[in-house]
Amino acid sequence: MKSIPISLTCLLALAGCQVTPDRLPQAEPAPSAACYFPTADEQALETSVDILTEWGFTLTSTDTTLGLISASRERELHGYYDPYDNAYGYGRGMRMFGGLGIGGSSGIGFGFGGVGFGGGIGQQPVEVERVSLFINEAHIRISRDIRRFDHLGDLRESYSASNDDFCQRFQATFEQRAPATGRPL
Repeated sequence: MKSIPISLTCLLALAGCQVTPDRLPQAEPAPSAACYFPTADEQALETSVDILTEWGFTLTSTDTTLGLISASRERELHGYYDPYDNAYGYGRGMRMFGGLGIGGSSGIGFGFGGVGFGGGIGQQPVEVERVSLFINEAHIRISRDIRRFDHLGDLRESYSASNDDFCQRFQATFEQRAPATGRPL
């Protein structure tokens, strides 16, 4: 009977060790300064949609009253694997439909479990790139992230990709388009 109060006391003591985070979650790495730039183009929404579709993005949603565009594109990743996933046997030799092992000095064992036919055969790992643009009357803000999924469709990597390279290319293309259509910058 004395183990219940002691267990309860230990449980309460451990529950008190949980603390709240000192800051809210943030994008890591932080978005580049180039992902926020001014514009005076009255047709900025249409120009941005044209650029994204030419770059191979598919529009997923738009809200013209808010000035919001969301688009994504997907590509197959040939030869991609998760180096931290030991299911493929990377770094540990070759495994095929089970295993073979020699135990201490007790004998030899064979295993034939885990034959994996079914989901994942014929599927490729994919990378999904998502871009969101917020366009108000004076500025454009770009947010971009990349997610990588393995051959089973499980998320393996996800990171913020709002970097200088993408945002500067978008801004340069945007600025070239606006004067070409006769619209002021």
